[in-house]
Amino acid sequence: MKKFPKIVFIGSTHFSLYTLKELYKQYNIVGIITSPDNPFLKKNKKAFTPVKIYALENKIPFLQPVHLLNSSFLENLKIWNADIQIVVSFRVLPKKIWNLPKMGSFNLHASLLPQYKGAAPINWAIIHGENKTGLTTFFIEEKIDSGKILLQKEIQIRKEETAGELEKKLTKISGSMVIQTLENILKKKIKPISQNNIDSSLLKYAPKISTKDCKIQWENPNIESIYNKIRGLSPYPTAWTLLFFNNTKFVRFKIFLVKKIRKTHTFPIGWILISSHEMKISVKEGFISIIEGQIEGKKRMHVKNLINGLRIRKNLFVR
Repeated sequence: MKKFPKIVFIGSTHFSLYTLKELYKQYNIVGIITSPDNPFLKKNKKAFTPVKIYALENKIPFLQPVHLLNSSFLENLKIWNADIQIVVSFRVLPKKIWNLPKMGSFNLHASLLPQYKGAAPINWAIIHGENKTGLTTFFIEEKIDSGKILLQKEIQIRKEETAGELEKKLTKISGSMVIQTLENILKKKIKPISQNNIDSSLLKYAPKISTKDCKIQWENPNIESIYNKIRGLSPYPTAWTLLFFNNTKFVRFKIFLVKKIRKTHTFPIGWILISSHEMKISVKEGFISIIEGQIEGKKRMHVKNLINGLRIRKNLFVR
């Protein structure tokens, strides 16, 4: 017999899945809400969210609403009669959903709220050069990511860490944190804390990242900012630039891993220098040396393979 309470779990991503697995070991998950299948990947298991795949494997009832205020969906949700809802990586929920359970709904967010409210907190924390971040659980209220804080855990961000590596670290502590939050709610050990105790002018936000946001600005005078942007977008959605050959032909060039080299030089910004084992791009304060990248139409490669695949090695630059 699994523990009280009856839970509806709401989530879609691999980040969500880890928490769901931990909860399902102990608690009664009466239903799952996850995103609709990807219409471009029909007849392919990848068309399903990781959470849906887990629900199918474990015979957990699930719903995949296209519209969250659809009357049929809401009626089915009410049938589950959940005591509490737990949300990890999902869309903004309307009040008719989050206000439904008698114990409310709480969310797990990958930042130390109130900092980095929004869709991409892990990416933006690294892009902005933060040295710490963490997880926050909070009761869902009207304003996005603004409900009363239940629990927070802080972790350090290593100087060379990518967004993908940081997400893995946060994922490993996410399940235990959600369970701790739930247990403290049940035992009435939590005193929710308002997020209104910080000057709004000091807040940093984490909006959804567009393709345009991912373009590298090589003319940025701060090498640290360029370096942070690349690692903050790796492996997804990925920093990119345009790679030019002899000023006539160009292709899109995605950059996943780099190292920074602080050095005085006289090369133009964006000029590419290639040796047998190194490909580096000149910036104001030195060079960005490529470790892994992907030229349009090819696979992601280590720098040695990138160099071997380039027929032209002179008069190359990025813009």
